[in-house]
Amino acid sequence: MSQASPGRAATCNFLSTELAAKRLELLRELVPGAARVAVLVNPANATTAEATLRDAEAAARVMGLEIQVLNASTSREINATFAGLGRARPDALFVGGDGFFVSRRVQLVNLASRHVVPAIYDARQFPEVGGLMSYGSSIEDAWRQVGVYAGRVLKGTKPADLPVVQSSKFELVINAETARMLDLTIPPTLLSVADEVIE
Repeated sequence: MSQASPGRAATCNFLSTELAAKRLELLRELVPGAARVAVLVNPANATTAEATLRDAEAAARVMGLEIQVLNASTSREINATFAGLGRARPDALFVGGDGFFVSRRVQLVNLASRHVVPAIYDARQFPEVGGLMSYGSSIEDAWRQVGVYAGRVLKGTKPADLPVVQSSKFELVINAETARMLDLTIPPTLLSVADEVIE
């Protein structure tokens, strides 16, 4: 975990929009012919959506990818967004980090499968329910850090005296069955760095 000055309150940052470039690189490695990538964000979470788009667009320019921005803040909007994918036909889908998307993970994974679009997510909960792959902060490491914080507070440390912590442990999870269903071959380089491959 990396630390920063606490200011007035201590927090744990489980989501890091700076990972957008790495997620795009991993997606491109699994889908090397990808030229157009749809990026799904939740406009109701404006700060995260703007940061994700800024980082994804900057990385896409460097990689020569065309980005198509998709917005969804409700279950119905997710359905409508995927219905529109048939016309746009992106080569891959990048789902931005958002608690709402995690809560709708089964819907998102099912729609990505139905529309046969390779997708990368920010949390392992997605490949655990059939999503293609995820790259993001280790939730186990984040919860461990929450426990450390709680212990320090219970022992009398004031929360304002604790450092702000950002996760520095990240994990790549790939669902091999989903890759086969999408007729994708997982490169040995990705298999060798994956923290978990779900069969």
